[in-house]
Amino acid sequence: MIRFLTAGESHGKGLTAIVEGMPSNVEIPNEYINSHLARRQLGYGRGGRMKIETDKAEITGGIRFKKTLGSPVSMYIQNRDWENWTDKMSPESDMPKDIEKITIPRPGHADLVGATKYNLEDIRNSIERSSARETAARVAACSVPRKMLENLGIYVGSYVESIGGIYPENSFYHQLLDNDIPEDLNAVEIAYKADKSKVRVLEQTQEEKIVEKIKVAKKNGDTLGGTMVAFATGVPAGLGSFVHYDTKMDTEIAASIMSINAIKGVEIGSGFLSAEIFGSESHDEIIKDGKMFSRKSNRAGGIEGGISTGLPIIVRAAMKPIATLMSPIGTVDLATMNEIEARRERSDFVAVPACAVIMESMLAWSIAGFVIQKFGGDSFEEIKERFENYKLDLETRLERNFKG
Repeated sequence: MIRFLTAGESHGKGLTAIVEGMPSNVEIPNEYINSHLARRQLGYGRGGRMKIETDKAEITGGIRFKKTLGSPVSMYIQNRDWENWTDKMSPESDMPKDIEKITIPRPGHADLVGATKYNLEDIRNSIERSSARETAARVAACSVPRKMLENLGIYVGSYVESIGGIYPENSFYHQLLDNDIPEDLNAVEIAYKADKSKVRVLEQTQEEKIVEKIKVAKKNGDTLGGTMVAFATGVPAGLGSFVHYDTKMDTEIAASIMSINAIKGVEIGSGFLSAEIFGSESHDEIIKDGKMFSRKSNRAGGIEGGISTGLPIIVRAAMKPIATLMSPIGTVDLATMNEIEARRERSDFVAVPACAVIMESMLAWSIAGFVIQKFGGDSFEEIKERFENYKLDLETRLERNFKG
């Protein structure tokens, strides 16, 4: 079992991530973690915060000479903006009498519900932890087992499918569902191709249309959301279970993606489309591919009955527009109980490209959990040996069991 915890506020001193349950001897160069942190900061339409922060993870425990020790891995990411917030966010001093208390909640954010739940007098206390700044620590945490997966030949990638309702002319998502992709495709190849785009899409003409729409949103003081696709290649059949609700692979994946800020919908494989078509169009025909079993298509998204099928795992998610608007909508001032325009807080206009990177990080985390659960060992060498032997056994397992 692996788990991670994060701590820290958006404008506090920094963010802390602790990863527990990693085996020893997984090589994780610090630059690998930092490369994914840098990818999270990509994208046209980001706000002023990205000009301040250049996220770097400082490893403070659990790794020696670039290899995990088997103990918890701890990391710290400094908030460079802290120097501008020292008086407002001090964990040690008393609250200054002249500090501004925020009493005007933003619709669509955790401002009001947070103040209600935690009995707050200042919405700032709700804003800080509910901010998407926390996801920097998540990406750092998820990069640790993600590197282990890559050492086993399991790769995770993502790209932006749409922003503001602008979709590509040729859908790579449907290629994935149709299983119309090269057999040796590495998901990271698609992710790095997407990284070359300002908005992490795969088509140049689509990028140009999206950038123009973002400019309109900026001009109007508005924001945009979108859809993104994350997928994993190299995942063997047999991870997960149908035995209990919380052992299903799709249950864990859906929950992990849904936990990302501003995500309002998650589907695996053809998802909601499955509700509109005949079963003959929805299910994946089983075929014999050499000694192994496969499927003609991958509309199940690589998971059947809560268990991986051996085909790429495909997850699609929808991100709502960011809640902070420069041309705000209506709310209520909690200090006066009068209706008023919502408060402005420094924010992005679009964060879908960054969200896609966070999404692929969380997908990697979920898959790594099932790998460790099935092939668990105290060292990476143990896991790798069991993993490789299992893949070899899969080639003859069913034929041996049913014919023998």
